[in-house]
Amino acid sequence: MPESEPRAEGAARSFAIAGRALSAPAAAPGLYVVATPIGNLGDITVRALETLSAADLVACEDTRVTRVLLDRYAIRTKLVAYHEHNAARMRPRLLEDLAEGRSIALVSDAGTPLISDPGYRLVVDAAAAGHRVVPIPGASALLSALVTAGLPTDAFLFAGFLAPKSAARRRRLAELARTPATLVFYESPRRLGECLADMAETLGADRQAAVARELTKLHETVVRGPLSELAAAFAGDPPRGEIVIAVGPPGEIAADPDDVDRLLAEALARLPVGAAASEVAKATGADRRALYRRALDLKGASEPDGGDDG
Repeated sequence: MPESEPRAEGAARSFAIAGRALSAPAAAPGLYVVATPIGNLGDITVRALETLSAADLVACEDTRVTRVLLDRYAIRTKLVAYHEHNAARMRPRLLEDLAEGRSIALVSDAGTPLISDPGYRLVVDAAAAGHRVVPIPGASALLSALVTAGLPTDAFLFAGFLAPKSAARRRRLAELARTPATLVFYESPRRLGECLADMAETLGADRQAAVARELTKLHETVVRGPLSELAAAFAGDPPRGEIVIAVGPPGEIAADPDDVDRLLAEALARLPVGAAASEVAKATGADRRALYRRALDLKGASEPDGGDDG
C-alpha cells in the first residue's frame, strides 16, 4: 500500500480492516499510551486502531516504522518523532498540545510504550499537569515471552537490559539471584552468548531458562533448558532478531545462616512463626519449611503456633 498523506484538518477519522473502512469518533483530549504489534501487524486491537485514527497526532520513536503500521490500516493521522534523542526538546511541545485540548497517541516502535523506551517522562509530566493519561493495552514482548517460556508466572520481575560489560552484568545478576520470581530480560543478539554464560555462572548452571527470538514473526523460536545448555547453544555466531531471556526462580538457596537468623528474629518480633518463615523465604529465596523449623528453634517453642500454615 502506498504511503498515505496526513489527514487534513477537519477530515473524517477512519481506518480500514481487510479493505473495509470504519469510522472512529474523535478522541477526548489527553495522552493515550497505545500498544502496537511487536512483529505481526495483525496483532493490534480494534481499540488501538480507533485511537490511532481518532487522535490529533501520533508521537512515535521512528515515523518510518509507525507509518508502515498506519498505512496497513489506512490511518492518516499526523506523525511526530519523539525519542530519547529529541525528548527534551519535543516534550514541552507535546505538553503544549495537550494544554490546548488536543489528543496525542504515544507509541513505540513495537509493543507497549514505556517498557524500555523514553515515554516515561512524558507520562509523568502529562499527569502532573492534570491531563488524562489513558492506557490502550495490547502486545508486549515481555508478556509474550513469559507465557511461552514454560516457567512459573505467578511472580515475575522484568529487569530490562543488562549492562553490556561482563563485570557490571554479573554484579546486577548477583543482586537478582535470590529474587523468588521468574526474571525477564531484553538482550542484544550479539551479546546473547556472553550474557547466558554470565547467567549460568552467577545464577546457577542448572537454573531453567528460555530464550525467545523474533516473537510473533516468521522466524519465531523459543529454546528452553538449563542456563548451561543455553549458553553452549548460543556460544557461536549470534542469532538475528529481537531477544527476550526468561530465567526461572531459584530453588533452595543456602543463605548465610547469620543473615537468616537476624531476619527471622526481626520477623518473629512482629509475626507468628509461619508468617515470619514465609516473609524471610520471600526475601532470601531459602526453603520455607527449613526456615519454619529454624524459627521454632529461635522462638524456643516446643509446639508450633497453630501448625504450619502452608
